[in-house]
Amino acid sequence: MIDKATVQALVEQWLEGKDYFLTDLTVTPDDCITVEIDQAEGVWIEDCVQLSRFIEEHLSRDEEDYELEVGSAGLGQPFKVLRQWQNHVGKQVEILTNDGRKLKGTLREADADHVVIAVRQKVQVEGKKRPVMQDVDTNLSMADVKSGRYVIDFK
Repeated sequence: MIDKATVQALVEQWLEGKDYFLTDLTVTPDDCITVEIDQAEGVWIEDCVQLSRFIEEHLSRDEEDYELEVGSAGLGQPFKVLRQWQNHVGKQVEILTNDGRKLKGTLREADADHVVIAVRQKVQVEGKKRPVMQDVDTNLSMADVKSGRYVIDFK
């Protein structure tokens, strides 16, 4: 069986000095290797091909046969690493909390401990008879976040 740490070291070596980062890496018992990378401006197919070839140059099919798939993290897929959260600050996201709440709004902040999302809500403003729509910041602990993803808006 191919060692996941070996593949991860190869990926990290290829990523060195590039804007890309690793979002997911799996190696199954039957040696199916899946590598997902991402970057703020998106992933180019040519770079996936280069990474795939780099990995293949350093693994021997004579020692162990394997299947290799290299791709992007996928637009609209849940965020898997902190850097994906940070790349989407200022953009529309959807957050699902561990208690089942779904929040949709603008991601204001993201770090290892918490996220802040501005959600459009009706708020009663002093001096006004009716509530008005305003962005209200909601601060969530990362421990309370089940998943988050970029919202694709076709408007």
